Amino acid sequence: MNQTFNVKLIKGHFPAEEAKDILQHMFTKKIHFHEMKNFSSRERYGIDDATSVRRIPELIQSQTEIDEIIQLATDSQQEMLIDAVITIQLIKK
Repeated sequence: MNQTFNVKLIKGHFPAEEAKDILQHMFTKKIHFHEMKNFSSRERYGIDDATSVRRIPELIQSQTEIDEIIQLATDSQQEMLIDAVITIQLIKK
């Protein structure tokens, strides 16, 4: 039987600069994770990690989109409401 869990990661109103710090930090860490995973795969096996190679550009694109949203909030002097939930599913192999 599969189980699903939802964990609140971020919930609240934030000034644009604070939102930028929070979101950029998360994306930077995730990109770094995939860079290190890919580096490790190349060093150990001589091949790129396919998942990391695919995810890095996706994360960079998401980061660019977030930058644009933050700039919009800054220009219009609005705060940002961020509600981020992580969904975790336990699944059989």
